Amino acid sequence: MPVALLPDRALVAVTGPDAAALLQGVLTCNVETLQAGEARLGALLTPQGKILFDFLVSRLPDGFRFDVQADRAADLAKRLSLYRLRAQVAIAADPTVAVAAAWDGPAPAAAEAVADSRHADLGARLYAAEGAFSADAAETDYHAHRIALGIPEGGRDYAFGDAFPHEALMDQLGGIDFTKGCYVGQEVVSRMQHRGTARTRILTAAYPDGAPAPGAAITAGGKVLGTTGSSAGGHGLALVRIDRLVDALAAGETPLAGDRPATLERPAYATFPMPEAAASPTG
Repeated sequence: MPVALLPDRALVAVTGPDAAALLQGVLTCNVETLQAGEARLGALLTPQGKILFDFLVSRLPDGFRFDVQADRAADLAKRLSLYRLRAQVAIAADPTVAVAAAWDGPAPAAAEAVADSRHADLGARLYAAEGAFSADAAETDYHAHRIALGIPEGGRDYAFGDAFPHEALMDQLGGIDFTKGCYVGQEVVSRMQHRGTARTRILTAAYPDGAPAPGAAITAGGKVLGTTGSSAGGHGLALVRIDRLVDALAAGETPLAGDRPATLERPAYATFPMPEAAASPTG
C-alpha cells in the first residue's frame, strides 16, 4: 500500500455550534450529510459561480476540517471569516497536522484516515502529527495515481477564479449538491446543470510522444480547443471545449498539445454527454 506525504496540502478547521449552518450556506457540497470518516469534495465560489477554492471536507468532533492547497489555506480561512458575521464559529489554519494519501490497501494505524469520496480507487487521506508514520511513496506517485484516474485539482488542471464547477467535473465527483438550497454562486451552477450549458470539461489526455508542459495550447486545424493541465508519463488532464473537439474530429483533424499529438477522452467515471466521435478520437 503506497503512502505519500503531500506537503502542498494543509488544513483549515471550522469549529463551533454554528459551523454546519455557516458552511451549508456558502459551500457547493452538503456538510449536513457528510459522514464520519468521509472526505468530500467541495468548493467556495465567486457570486458569478467560478471556483475560488477547492478542497476536501471532513468532520471533526466539534466542526469540520478543510484539506486545501497549503499556499491557499490562510486565504481560505480569511474568506470564510468574511461570511461568519455573528455565527459562533472559530476559523483557523492548523499547521500542526501533516496531510498524506494512501491507496491500494489499508491506511497506517498511526494516522486518522478518511475515505476520499471523489473516486473509490483514490484511497484515503491521512491526517497525523509530523513524523507519526513513514511514507514509502513520493508526492509525484500520488499525482500519477490521481491523473490516471482522471481526477483534476485546482491550480494544476484549471485556474482558480476562472473555471466553473462543471468544467472541473465537480458535478461528476460529488462536489456539488443540487438539492440543498442556496449557497454563494448557486444560481449560476444550477442554471448550467439544468440547461446543460457546460461546453468546457476536463478530459484525460494520452500523449504518445510525451506530455507537453502544463498550460500548453491544444489546437486542431489552427483553432484552440483548450489547454493542458498536469501530467505523469504519457498521460495527463486537459481543459477542453467539447464542441470544438467534436468539430475537429469530424473534420479529420488531429488535436495537438503544443506540437505533440493528443488523444482526448472523457474520464471513465464521468457521465456528462459527449458525442461518440469525441470519445474515440483518431489520428
